[in-house]
Amino acid sequence: MTTTPPTSGVDLFADEVVLDPYPVYAELRERGPVVHLPENDVYALTRYDVVRDALADWESYSSDSIAFNPSANEALAGTSLASDPPTHTRLRATLTENLSPRALRGLGPRIEAKADALVAELVGRGSFDAVDALARAFPLEVVADLIGFTGHARDNMLRWGQAAMQVLGPMNRRTAENFPVAGELYAWCSQVRAEDLAEGSVGRGIFDAEARGAVEPGTAGHIIHQYLGAGVDTTVAAIGNIVALFAAHPDQLDLVRADPSLVPAAFNEVLRFWPPVNAWGRRATRDVEIEGTVVPAGAQIAVLFGAGNRDPRHYENPDAFLVARNPVDHLSFGYGPHGCAGQGLARLEAHAVIAALSRRVGRIVVGPETRVPGNITRSIEVLPVLEVTSA
Repeated sequence: MTTTPPTSGVDLFADEVVLDPYPVYAELRERGPVVHLPENDVYALTRYDVVRDALADWESYSSDSIAFNPSANEALAGTSLASDPPTHTRLRATLTENLSPRALRGLGPRIEAKADALVAELVGRGSFDAVDALARAFPLEVVADLIGFTGHARDNMLRWGQAAMQVLGPMNRRTAENFPVAGELYAWCSQVRAEDLAEGSVGRGIFDAEARGAVEPGTAGHIIHQYLGAGVDTTVAAIGNIVALFAAHPDQLDLVRADPSLVPAAFNEVLRFWPPVNAWGRRATRDVEIEGTVVPAGAQIAVLFGAGNRDPRHYENPDAFLVARNPVDHLSFGYGPHGCAGQGLARLEAHAVIAALSRRVGRIVVGPETRVPGNITRSIEVLPVLEVTSA
């Protein structure tokens, strides 16, 4: 016999929940694999297997409703992020052409050298804000160079990237405040021309593809929007988390220093432990049965990556940060057809930062971190490094 899912009065987007969602995730996981949240009018997926299965099943869980408000979904219609196969397959092929391991191979040494030089400079400085000086500065420079942003666009990348994620939330104050800023990004992307982007950049290459008919006319700007909209804010969050977690767990940094082959494993564990994205939307295309309960057709789904990543049914001792765990199957890059298109670049950047920290840093002491509530991205706003010793 099938029943309706259990209900909870939790507001997923309340300030105190987005700042520290893990107690709520634990409570929701115990209620059931899917929990109805009337406050947000969503059905939240809470356990590892259910989240992973939903991400793989695009026929039952459509990406035409990745945001939690209709205006953002309307603005994203027709993009690779917010479409399903076969449209998604075609759009994504263009997006990922420049993000494949082969395409990125030549970037590795440059990114590693940049990370090493920046970390060496910061260690020499002795104290700094890890978010401003590293978590923001490094990926912004990498992405700006990759896509070929110059001038006005380069100056506004951080604002635009943050706003593009905030407006995916429900129609709350944060969403309303960020729509005008996200609108600046949409406007710029709709008017950008090849000559606005640096020669030899990936962005210029997308316009070249459009000119030779490999990309549909008028879509180059949409593709560039996704590089910036989906890739900047999340990478900034991940790098801030790397510094905070290694400061809180110096024994784990010691392990990476002793065995540099643990660098990829360390990043996987950072992503599992603190995913940059709290919630992501899907729409049920039909009545979906989940472990004996039914989610009705048309329901807005909230995919909770962090709840799945801390599911004790899947990970032993999930609330411990252990780099040797190497959770290669974490959910933070998504899964299935919509698995993060930019994960290769994100890994290059994060691995370079972790390797540089393990090589250059002996001990890192941080002050209290400051977080600002965010609808979708969970990140540290300020992380003062009070003292750092060289390795």
